[in-house]
Amino acid sequence: MPHVLLAALLVASSTATAQTPVPDGGTPAAAPQESAPAEAPPPAPAAPAAAAPAANDGAVSREELEQRLEATRQELREDIRAQTATQAVANNSDWQEEWTEEKRKLELFTLDGYLRVRPTLFYKFDLGKFPVPSGSASGRQFWTRSPRTPAERTQAGANMRFRLDPSFNVSEDVRIKAQVDALDNILLGSNPDTAYNLDGRNTFTLFSENQAPGNSAVNAFKDSVQVRRAYGEVTTPVGILRFGRMGSHWGVGMLRNDGNCLDCDYGDTVDRIQFVTEPFAGWYVTPMIDFNAEGVSTERAVAQGEPVDLTQSDDSHSLVLAIARRDTEQQERAKLDNNQGVLNYGLYFTYRTQRYATLTETGVPFDEAAPGATINPPTFVPRGGTLYVPDLWFKYAEKKFRIEAEIAAQLGSIDGRALTASDPTTQSLRIAQFGGVLQTEFHVIENKLHLGVELGFASGDKAPGFGNYPGRTGSGSGGNTEPGDVEGRQYRCDNGGCNGDNAIRNFRFNRDYRVDLILWRSILNGVTDAFYVRPGLKYSIAEGFDVFGSIIYSQAFYAESTPSYVSKGLGLEADIGARYITEDGFVAGIDYGILFPLSGLKDLNLPGQELSTAHAVRGTLAIKF
Repeated sequence: MPHVLLAALLVASSTATAQTPVPDGGTPAAAPQESAPAEAPPPAPAAPAAAAPAANDGAVSREELEQRLEATRQELREDIRAQTATQAVANNSDWQEEWTEEKRKLELFTLDGYLRVRPTLFYKFDLGKFPVPSGSASGRQFWTRSPRTPAERTQAGANMRFRLDPSFNVSEDVRIKAQVDALDNILLGSNPDTAYNLDGRNTFTLFSENQAPGNSAVNAFKDSVQVRRAYGEVTTPVGILRFGRMGSHWGVGMLRNDGNCLDCDYGDTVDRIQFVTEPFAGWYVTPMIDFNAEGVSTERAVAQGEPVDLTQSDDSHSLVLAIARRDTEQQERAKLDNNQGVLNYGLYFTYRTQRYATLTETGVPFDEAAPGATINPPTFVPRGGTLYVPDLWFKYAEKKFRIEAEIAAQLGSIDGRALTASDPTTQSLRIAQFGGVLQTEFHVIENKLHLGVELGFASGDKAPGFGNYPGRTGSGSGGNTEPGDVEGRQYRCDNGGCNGDNAIRNFRFNRDYRVDLILWRSILNGVTDAFYVRPGLKYSIAEGFDVFGSIIYSQAFYAESTPSYVSKGLGLEADIGARYITEDGFVAGIDYGILFPLSGLKDLNLPGQELSTAHAVRGTLAIKF
C-alpha cells in the first residue's frame, strides 16, 4: 500500500539523518542518550575543519534533509487520511451524510449593494414659460409644475433606495445571483399613516408620525420590495452559462446600461440566455437569446401554476452576438502601472423580429368562460417588424490619458404601424437612427488633476418634438405632433396616409447615461435629436475627496424639433460638485447646476419671451457594501 511505502521511506530518511556528518567538519549528531558513566573515558577531540574528508564536500545539509523529511511526513499523513476517508465512505453512510452537511456549511453567500438617500432641490425648472392650458395635448407639457399655483417655483424633497445584490454560491462553479430593491426611489414622507387609515386614528396629515410600508394600489403606486433580477450562472470548462432575468450593459453605457451605478435610476433588465466563451486569451464571444415580449398568455393577477404563452405569432425575440477584445480591471491596472497601453474594442449586434402585435385582450378568459359567456378574443394586427442594432465600442488608455468611444445604429422597418384597432394595418415605417459618444481624459497631474472633453450626438429629423416620449399625444390630428410641441411621435401618419414622413430617425441615449444635472437628465429626460460638447475637470484634494466641474453646450440638429421651431440652441449649463468616499463604503456628495436656456427652448410665436435660469442642488448620502 502507498502509505506503507511512505512509512518505510520515512524510517530510512530518519536513519540517514542520524548518520550524516556535519557540513562544517564537526562530529556527527547523535540521538539523545542517558548520561555516560563517570568512569567512561572522555571523548576524543574533534578533528580540525581542514581535516574533514573530501567526500563530505558534496553532503546534503541538515536543513535540507529536515525539509525533505517534513515533506515526506506530510505526504504520508495525506495518503493515510485519504484512504481512511475512502474506507469510511464505503462502510459508514452516516459519515457521508455528515460530510455533506459539512460541505453545505462551507458554501459561500455573498451580499453586495448600497443604501442611498438623495436630497434634491429644483428651482425654476419650468424656465419661466407660460403654463400649458388645461386640456392641452400632453406633447406641449415641458415640466411638471405645482398643482396649487404656478407661482411656486421651488420643488424640493429627498428620496432613497436600498439595493441588495445577493449571490448564492452553490459550488465553486454554480451560482445564483439576484437584485432586489427595497423602497426604490421612495420619496421620503410619501407614505404617512393617514394614507392607509383603517382605524380612523389620524385624519389630518398634520398629526402623522409614522410611515406605512408601501403596498401597490393601496397606499402607493408600487410595492416596498421589488425583485428586479434573478439568474443562474454556471462555469463550465469552455465558458460561462447565464440564464434568467439579468442586467444588460455594453461599452460606455450610451445605449445598453444596467443602471448599477450609485446614482442610476433605471437600468436595462432583460430575460436572457447567454454563453460567454474565451476562445483566445482576452477575446470574448457571447451569443445570446433575449425574450423581449411574449404577448398574450395565461398569466393573470390571480393565476396559479405554470403560465402558457398562447401564441408565438406576437412574440418579440432577439438574437444577440457580442465579440470583444478586452482586459479585466486587474489586467488593465497592471498594464498601466507598467507604463503599457491598453487597447480594448468590440461589437454588440442585435437582430430582433416580431410578426404580429396584440392590441387588446378583454372579456372573460378562455379557460374560465361559462357556457353562453361572451368572449372577446385579443385583437392582432400585422407588425412585420425587423430591427438591426450594431454597436461598436473602442478604448485606448495609457497612464497619462484615456480615449473611449461608442457608436451605434438602429436600422429596420415596421410593416404595420397600427397601435389601435382603428389604425390602418398596411402603413409601414422605416427606422434609421444613429448615436455616438467620444470621451477623452488627460491626467495632467498624476492622481491629482484630470482634464477631459466629451462629445455626444443622437440623430433626429425635422418632425416637431424631441421624441423621448413617443407615446405622448401631439397637438395635431390623430395624435401627430405640430410645430411648437415638445414631445410626441416622430413620424406623421393618419388614416389617409403617412404624408411623406414615415421614418423614425431620432436616436435615444439610455436614460442612465448622465450628461448633466438639469437639461438632459431632468427636463428632456435623455439625449435625442441633438449634440453636446462637455469639457470638464476633476481635482483630488486628498485621498477619497474630489471636486469636479463641467460646462455643457447643447444644440438640436433641426430647429423644427425644438419648441421654438426656428432656433437650434438649447442651453448652456455649468455643473460643479464634490465627492467624499471612504474605504469602508461611505459616500457623501453635493452637486450644483445652473442652466442658461437658449432660444431653442422658447415657445413658438413668442420670440421675445424671456426664459428663467434654472438651478439644481443634488445631495448624496450612501453606504456601499
